[in-house]
Amino acid sequence: MRPTIYLFGDSITEASFADGGWGAALANHFCRTLDVVLRGYSGYNTRWALKVLDRVFPTVGHDGSAAAPPVAVTVFFGANDACLPDRYAAFQHVPLDEYKQNLHSIVSSLKKRWPKTLILLITPPPIDEDGRLRHPYVENPSGLPERTNEAAGSFAKACVETAEECGIPVVDLWTRMQQYPDWRKAYLCDGLHLTKEGNKVVFEEVMKKLEERGLSLEKLKADLPLFADIDHDDPLKAFQQ
Repeated sequence: MRPTIYLFGDSITEASFADGGWGAALANHFCRTLDVVLRGYSGYNTRWALKVLDRVFPTVGHDGSAAAPPVAVTVFFGANDACLPDRYAAFQHVPLDEYKQNLHSIVSSLKKRWPKTLILLITPPPIDEDGRLRHPYVENPSGLPERTNEAAGSFAKACVETAEECGIPVVDLWTRMQQYPDWRKAYLCDGLHLTKEGNKVVFEEVMKKLEERGLSLEKLKADLPLFADIDHDDPLKAFQQ
């Protein structure tokens, strides 16, 4: 079996295998070395994610044997936790302190289960409030966005702090995306979810963190002989090793 990378998160992870998605880009990049496994759940916050963690990552496989540990897991939550408690998406809101504790609990559970697995946190992205007003999920008579960039920034900061406290890497997407002047239009399609260019940023930042910790094509073994390594005069020789 090939090694695996799990992508665990909300809708930004669930949609990551769409055309131009960051998960699809990872799967393509590691197509002969790792299996990229999607575990994205649209609308979920860390409270719900913690509740279903054991169902998402069972400790035994379908045949009853212990499940093989992945080489890495990305944990990408916070966009829904950061919904404002007095707006139409209040049922998704998680208080900041609880969000941080939930992240700690998720990381702790994964580390306990797989001590050698790389856990990578990803902060929520920035929010374009005008974009959220133009693309509400439900009728929004208040005329106010259900998310703000300020709130997303507070949750992003808490995510970065959690990574530091846990001694694990983090992609600060909230900060990274806002380094580009036209980030609202370039990276976000509805004020929250990512365009192809936004997905590209996530892919590049995740790849940097993976490569820093040895998960690169140069250091990973390819699955089965590469076509270039097969002897034209004796092709079957390559499969005897």
